[in-house]
Amino acid sequence: MAQPARRPERAPAAPPVDPTAVQRAYRVERAKRRAREQRAQERRLAAFRFLLVVVVLLALSVFLTLTVWQQIQRLFGL
Repeated sequence: MAQPARRPERAPAAPPVDPTAVQRAYRVERAKRRAREQRAQERRLAAFRFLLVVVVLLALSVFLTLTVWQQIQRLFGL
C-alpha cells in the first residue's frame, strides 16, 4: 500500500524580538520593587503613628484619672 509523502518538519519560527522588551521589563520590575518598598515603609510609619496615638491616649487617661482622684480626695476629705 502506498504511503503519503512525508512533509519536511519545519522548526517553529522564533517570535520577532522586540529590542526594547528587556529594558521595558527591567523598568516594570524596578517599579514593582519601588512600590513594594514604599508599601513596607508606609506600613512601618502607620504602625509607629498608631503606637504614638495609643501612648498619648494612655498618658491622657492616666492624667485625667489622677486629676479626678485628687479632686475627689480634696472634695470629700479622704
